[in-house]
Amino acid sequence: MIVGLGVDVVDLARFERAVARTPRLRERLFAEGERLLPARSLAARFAAKEALIKALGDAEDVHWVDMVIESEANGNPSFAIDGPLAALLARRGIDAVHVSMSHDAGVAVATVVAERLP
Repeated sequence: MIVGLGVDVVDLARFERAVARTPRLRERLFAEGERLLPARSLAARFAAKEALIKALGDAEDVHWVDMVIESEANGNPSFAIDGPLAALLARRGIDAVHVSMSHDAGVAVATVVAERLP
């Protein structure tokens, strides 16, 4: 059963300007393994993190760096479910989180679905 849905869109040029103007944003928003990615990939990950917060209703006790996007063996993105994020999902009874990200034509977009399995 779907218990939450979140969508977010990020303007790539605006995101790139923000990261260039405030380099510490990479450290505040992204886990160490994410920080070296190109700005367009970071923008999509930022959109995914925002979409996750929307799908959950909030991100109680979870920081930006706790919401880590990994690439599965087939290249699909997924959230690393551990630490504070795993604890929050367990408290909420959420068994699965699905994420889709894309960037094109000057925008990055992400959709997140939070699911409780029967």
